Amino acid sequence: MSRLIRETIGYGAASVFALAVDLGLLWTLVNRFVWGYLPAATVAFLGGAIVAYLLSVKWAFREHRLASGHTEFAGFVLIGGVGLAVNAGVMTLAVRYFGLHYIIAKCVAAVFTFTCNFVARRQILFVRRAAA
Repeated sequence: MSRLIRETIGYGAASVFALAVDLGLLWTLVNRFVWGYLPAATVAFLGGAIVAYLLSVKWAFREHRLASGHTEFAGFVLIGGVGLAVNAGVMTLAVRYFGLHYIIAKCVAAVFTFTCNFVARRQILFVRRAAA
């Protein structure tokens, strides 16, 4: 199996678990704690990002550009910040302009976010270190 296919499957599986955490937090914050959907989506997205990182390095990515796990996690979260912007933008468009329920909007946003994050993380963080 090629590296790209293995990483895509592993990252996809990690993302499914992260999305479950994200959606669970989103639903709980909106329905139980009466938060607005965008602040709730932000907190839920960050919870999902932690799960995504932990599972991604376990299941998907074998190569690591950075020697420090802390620095790598910081980069993972920074790239996730771009994903968060994509997530909020797509959710806003889907809810305000297309009238979708916020959970359906989240699922649509997840497709865009997954693609952006996978490509960026794979190309920036999870590649072989350059020879010294």
